Amino acid sequence: MDRKRILIVEDDHSLAEIVAYNIGQAGYEVTVARDGAEGLRLAESLTPDVVILDLMLPVMDGMEVCRRIRSNAETANLLVLMLTAKSEEADEVIGFSVGADDYVTKPFSVKVLLERIKALLRRREATTSDHSEMVSCQGITVDLRRHRVSIDDVELDLTPSEFRLLETMIRQPGRAFTRDQLIDSALGENTIVLERTIDVHIRSLRKKLAGNSSVIETVRGVGYRFRDRSGKNELVGV
Repeated sequence: MDRKRILIVEDDHSLAEIVAYNIGQAGYEVTVARDGAEGLRLAESLTPDVVILDLMLPVMDGMEVCRRIRSNAETANLLVLMLTAKSEEADEVIGFSVGADDYVTKPFSVKVLLERIKALLRRREATTSDHSEMVSCQGITVDLRRHRVSIDDVELDLTPSEFRLLETMIRQPGRAFTRDQLIDSALGENTIVLERTIDVHIRSLRKKLAGNSSVIETVRGVGYRFRDRSGKNELVGV
């Protein structure tokens, strides 16, 4: 079985060495970058399975690295776990808004970090190994095998979290999902995030769906759903 490749982008040499050692001991292939520009270059050349990305980096900060990873078709589907000393709510929301899949604040336990990595990889594998490889509804097609979403044969550039959110809802049109349910389904049961993080992902997903954005409906006091074909849903918000 191929070893999963992990890219660590961290300018703190001591921390990078500790994290790299422990991840290597867990059976992963590890590469370390010392600044944002090097991290982006390695993300593009190595296409690792997971990028562990510090927020405060020299040359290019982690937010910009994440934005560029998501804007490049070759790296858009990489799993990104942000690792940062910032723990304010606004920083977490901003991190997810630029496409991070998970968020761990310093100081942290290496054991917890390893569990987060495993959780990200499990979710990716569960998506790609699903028995139903393609789901289509109201002009939107989710191709699980190729990890692509298209509208009228035009492919959309979604982050992994946006992809999982859309897949979760499109499988059960008309079902209202709470924000907690969407966090569990799309981000993982062990992920600790704010409920408003889902709102950030939904807002970004709707923007990318453009003229089809109305298929993602807000259910007042509950959460979100993919519009039923009949169009007879109630309690729909803005």
